[in-house]
Amino acid sequence: MIKWISTLLVLTGILLTNLNIYPLNIYIHGLGVIGWTIAGFIKNDKAILVNFGLQIPLFTMGIFKTII
Repeated sequence: MIKWISTLLVLTGILLTNLNIYPLNIYIHGLGVIGWTIAGFIKNDKAILVNFGLQIPLFTMGIFKTII
């Protein structure tokens, strides 16, 4: 279930980016990335952890940029 919700969040974030709806795109896509990272941790899938786990700091920087 977490994979489906995370996929919808990631795709929604991509759509919002294409529609130039900022900063909501960062928040929505970031939630999807966190969900996929949790799913990778639960399934012990290293490929998913590398892909989505490395995106977390990137989205964190984007979120901090919108706050500060």
